[in-house]
Amino acid sequence: MAFSANSGGGSMSDINVTPLVDVLLVLLIIFMVTAPIASYPIEVNLPQRTNAPPPTSEPPPPIRLRIDASGEVFWNNSAHPLPVIAEMMQQTVAADPTNQPQLEIDTNLDADYGILAKVLAHAKTADMKKIGFVQND
Repeated sequence: MAFSANSGGGSMSDINVTPLVDVLLVLLIIFMVTAPIASYPIEVNLPQRTNAPPPTSEPPPPIRLRIDASGEVFWNNSAHPLPVIAEMMQQTVAADPTNQPQLEIDTNLDADYGILAKVLAHAKTADMKKIGFVQND
């Protein structure tokens, strides 16, 4: 605390800087401790530049998958049970994983959502990348 030497009743114009110095020292210690932690490098694998153009290939025709109101699943207009559909998806992806056909799913409004969920789960298991929903009237 700052005390005034004069005993007159005037105002005190001295500022007590001790709390300010204490706060600044604490902040300085915090920054000194946390600065080395933030300076560790993080490895990022960036793509490298190549002079060769990427290979262009014609995409295969899309696969039309239709689920009707009764729960039947049609692969390009031919009905198949779900395990066969899952196997066909895996065979399609295994044929060319880099150039997959688009899976176009069309569902009837009255179709069971569980069938659609199973179809999507099989597509994910087969690692199909291009999945789209279409609506044919």
